[in-house]
Amino acid sequence: MTGSEAPSPTSPSFRLAYVPGVTPTKWVRIWNERLTDVPLTLVAATPAEVFDVLREGGADAGFVRLPVDRTDLAAIPLYTETTVVVIPKDHVIAAVEEITADDLADELVLHPLDDTLDWEQPPGVPAKERPATTADAIELVAAGVGVLIVPQSLARLHHRKDLTYRTITGTPESRVALSWPHTDSGEPTELVEHFIGIVRGRTVNSTRGPALPKNDSDAKNGKKRADKPKQTPRASGAKSGAKGSAKPKPGGGRATAKSSRNSPKRGKPRR
Repeated sequence: MTGSEAPSPTSPSFRLAYVPGVTPTKWVRIWNERLTDVPLTLVAATPAEVFDVLREGGADAGFVRLPVDRTDLAAIPLYTETTVVVIPKDHVIAAVEEITADDLADELVLHPLDDTLDWEQPPGVPAKERPATTADAIELVAAGVGVLIVPQSLARLHHRKDLTYRTITGTPESRVALSWPHTDSGEPTELVEHFIGIVRGRTVNSTRGPALPKNDSDAKNGKKRADKPKQTPRASGAKSGAKGSAKPKPGGGRATAKSSRNSPKRGKPRR
């Protein structure tokens, strides 16, 4: 959760599920900047259980790995991850930057039960027993028992000093998506629509999507601006006159001379 206290049941809130390997930090930060009065709660879930979390109302939306059953869930693909092979640092593969699936033909390749890659047939020699989790498989690789093929984010998540990874081609790739439950209207809820805009890179001034809700401080500031009386501007003539009385304009003497020529002359009349 992003805060230390749970939101009030009556106040709006947004619950975001995410699977291992996905880092929602950037999007959460933007949400907190834009929707300051709507707390965002993070809900960690495994790839297998995240869809039930969404269906049962445990989260409003979630970062998942494709495929998604579109019967009752909507989804928009976000990005595709690089696939890597996790190996001990002293493994012969560590000497190169990239390998193909065929290069693992003689290797014991671990295939955990929570594998996120959609294999038809994993490469290499299969283990007699499949590890229960990716974390268990990482421990086996560290012990020198086989290698493991995973999305790069999972290799980083389970980083160890005695292990490394290399890019592998000719294997399935994992695609990350944002998913949410279908609604009766067929459209995302307003808060989900806000989050879709964030992950798609819409700016705060974008005309797409619903308007941002105003928080209490905005309402108070708006009231203060409305209550503040308007100032009446001073008349331009008064302003000019004030300046003229303080400092005469250049050429003032010339105007006076012209005025004196037009006035009656004093003196004796000619005969």
